[in-house]
Amino acid sequence: MGYQLELRHFHYFLAVADELHYRKAAEKLFISQPGLSRQIKQMETILETQLFLRTKKKVTLTPAGAYLKGELEFILNHLELSKKQLKRINEGDSGEIRIGFLGSAMQNVVPELLLKLKEKHNGIKTSLEELNNLAQVDAIQKDKLDIGFVRLARVPHDLEIRPVFEDTFSIVLPKDHVLHKENFKSVNQLATEDFILFSQDYSPYYYATVMSICEEAGFTPRVSHKSVHAQTIFKLVENHLGIAIIPTALQYGFQMDVKFIPLKNIKQKATLAVIWKKDNRNPALNHCIQLVLDNHRRDGER
Repeated sequence: MGYQLELRHFHYFLAVADELHYRKAAEKLFISQPGLSRQIKQMETILETQLFLRTKKKVTLTPAGAYLKGELEFILNHLELSKKQLKRINEGDSGEIRIGFLGSAMQNVVPELLLKLKEKHNGIKTSLEELNNLAQVDAIQKDKLDIGFVRLARVPHDLEIRPVFEDTFSIVLPKDHVLHKENFKSVNQLATEDFILFSQDYSPYYYATVMSICEEAGFTPRVSHKSVHAQTIFKLVENHLGIAIIPTALQYGFQMDVKFIPLKNIKQKATLAVIWKKDNRNPALNHCIQLVLDNHRRDGER
């Protein structure tokens, strides 16, 4: 009698694919190592495809195994979402929206969306996760998030992207710095300063934009520190370890010994965008996207 693929095979496969170690995967699954090896071998027999290359020293995925890992992550994530959505609907709700965001989106865009959802679609529940740009893209592609708020110029072809908030940039200086709003004339006055930036991995678009602001002023900034949190950047500035250029909206909500000077005569803007997967089937998604884009249109008309 031939074997058939079952859900347990997928979980066993993903455990080994994540750990690349049979003993660790077996411990994670609370089964014996020989039993796990038999299940993987059975799966390979059913699929007529080798999924792992196994030597005495290491375990690696074959190209077919790497492909299957990505597909199963998506399928199982979607299955888990469907179970949660069914539970929500059965309880009288309209489902759940999973939102990823950069910290700066919490200044206005995300809170406004949450308030609008509560007002117009109170049955839609929300979950929030702060992630960097690329992590949001990855999570949306794998069906772990429904929408994200990012600072990116472009996204993969399977995602949609729309601008939702355009901000200016401001300089962050220690409160006792010699520059202030009255004597600040040009970015080139900062040429000899150390700069503290958001990490390039956290936001490549932001990093490139700040670099272009400085380069158009005639210098390449000397970057002394990088961070993924605005509060950390402000703390470093407060302690005279450098200066920073940030989206202006980020200055609100922090009480530190720093000052902000808006950059009024530059062409660069800090654009926040919403992204989502084109074939996302979450029935609550359209309501969410519509609220975000409608709010952006109203802001643009003011």
